[in-house]
Amino acid sequence: MTSLENRPHTALLVVDVQNGVVGNAYERDRVVANIQSLVAKARAEHVPVLWVQHSDDEGLTPGSEAWAYVAGLERHESEPLVPKTYPDAFEATDLEEHLAALGIGRLVVAGAQTEECIRSTLHSALVRGYDATLVADAHTSEDMREWGFPVSPEQSIAYTNTYWSWANAPGRKGTVTPTAEVDFAAT
Repeated sequence: MTSLENRPHTALLVVDVQNGVVGNAYERDRVVANIQSLVAKARAEHVPVLWVQHSDDEGLTPGSEAWAYVAGLERHESEPLVPKTYPDAFEATDLEEHLAALGIGRLVVAGAQTEECIRSTLHSALVRGYDATLVADAHTSEDMREWGFPVSPEQSIAYTNTYWSWANAPGRKGTVTPTAEVDFAAT
């Protein structure tokens, strides 16, 4: 149960599923399909969907094709868009303000990139008092071994799913669940 007062609701947080982020990602199409399923389910259940979109000086320039969300993931105008420039979706953004206004105390997180933006956002959520559920089969990464990363994307995803299932802090916890078992009403 979240440690945030008067924050009983859940939201789906879709992080950086942009062309330039997931273009070469592990099992990209399966992950995008799972995220599409989550978005449809959240909307059907009137669960807020918040979209996080990264920009930087390394190719994710606002308005560019690389910066755009992948085809098939369309944000409704009523759904908040959170632009960011750091891996952590809370850092120097208005994400917290959106979540507070919606009474959100629990996040269901999906997107990319596992080792950076997903992990940073999950940890930041837990530290700030949120329960945070990682969708086990709805986050991904590219193969970064050529840059010294010691494991494959598949191993990184498995490791992140395992350690996040043990995450906890006073009054809150991290959980991991597959797309098919996501329950937006669970506490």
